Amino acid sequence: MDSAAPAAGFFYWVGASTVAYLVLRLSYSLFSALRVWGLGHEAEVGQALGEWAVVTGSTDGIGKSYAEELAKRGMKIVLISRSQEKLKEVANEIREKFKVETKTIAVDFGSVDIYKKIQTDLAGLQIGVLVNNVGMSYEYPEYFLDIPDLDNTINKLININIFSVCKMTQLVLPGMLERSKGAILNISSASGVYPVPLLSVYSATKAFVDFFSQCLHVEYRSKGIFVQTVLPFFVATKMAKIRKPTFDKPSSETFVKSAIKTIGLQSRTNGYPVHAIMDWIFSLMPSWLFMKISMSLNKGLRARYLKKTKKT
Repeated sequence: MDSAAPAAGFFYWVGASTVAYLVLRLSYSLFSALRVWGLGHEAEVGQALGEWAVVTGSTDGIGKSYAEELAKRGMKIVLISRSQEKLKEVANEIREKFKVETKTIAVDFGSVDIYKKIQTDLAGLQIGVLVNNVGMSYEYPEYFLDIPDLDNTINKLININIFSVCKMTQLVLPGMLERSKGAILNISSASGVYPVPLLSVYSATKAFVDFFSQCLHVEYRSKGIFVQTVLPFFVATKMAKIRKPTFDKPSSETFVKSAIKTIGLQSRTNGYPVHAIMDWIFSLMPSWLFMKISMSLNKGLRARYLKKTKKT
């Protein structure tokens, strides 16, 4: 009996410590959630940071919604995307609705020789906000070696999801540093936090965006620059192939109205309260279990896609 006492005491303190840790973690999470989502914080973003906001991938979805929210705050908007026709349409909408000046730059971020043109077109603009939103995913979940046109897909995913973020930051950051103020918002994905099988290259590129953003934030926060990674789960956009918004899959407008309020509060944000709860739940899950669930879900999506397109 006496020999069992030390063991019992050990397990008691292990249990008590575990409970205390979980209580503290939950309390901190609730406090953080209240601070971000419950206190009516208004984003510290607008003309005070600079006259212009630059948004890549800005003709629909999250990019367009960021452009509109920033224009609502009085910022002039530079829209950068591939289709000049769509750019002109969105630029006219924003100019008429929000009474701000707009500028368009038509380039294909799948190429790497576009940045001299962008640099020339941005010359002389006082840029306060950069939204690196342009992105590309798979047509459907697929095993790495079975991805259609694999070589080209690898190049495009890296050029669009990684190279564009680095190069656009390189172009815009010096001007922000001269004025000691600015915000860079890099749109990543929850797929960059948790590895997602059958979306391997996409998931890895979004992880790069997250790590790159975290490093930049630490490097330049003391110099007045706020760098934020935005890590949403599903949002109802064309890229996500979700047409109808739901409680956990908000429209891009709803998502951005929520996400923009986290600027200045969170350098890493899920952007939307429901997504923050989902992220907290997944963070408690063993990685092997998350990977297993993801694999199962994506295998189902793959099978449905191939059946629909009659490739099985």
